[in-house]
Amino acid sequence: MKFRLIIDKEKEEEVVATVHSRSALIDEIEALISQQTDRIPGYTEDDIKMLSVSEIECITVLDGKTYAIDSNNKHYRLKQRLYELESALPASFIRINKSTLANEKALERFTVTVAGSVDAIFKCGYREYVSRRCFSEIKRRLETK
Repeated sequence: MKFRLIIDKEKEEEVVATVHSRSALIDEIEALISQQTDRIPGYTEDDIKMLSVSEIECITVLDGKTYAIDSNNKHYRLKQRLYELESALPASFIRINKSTLANEKALERFTVTVAGSVDAIFKCGYREYVSRRCFSEIKRRLETK
């Protein structure tokens, strides 16, 4: 791997990485560069909890509101919209349908229902359907690992 640094005060700062495939190192570099926060405020009726990104199993929209579901299957209301979170979260979060982002580290398995659709089962027990379009992307992503 080569490293090249160009200092030019006239240009906008930009980091470009050309890699053969995504790895844990690339994820760390991406997080460092974009200065991602590893904590997101989650709201319940009684309190506010700073949720660690690693403990979030999925983020979904229910009744028009965005919720994070943690490893204890507890739902926390989030202030951000799904598209804002998708761009801020690490690459381990993948879209599984129009209204849900899943932490691929928290996916336990996929099951096929009687109707022929696919459901994602999370470690906490939460179950969410996977759209066909997203499932093909997930399969490609898992096959390259």
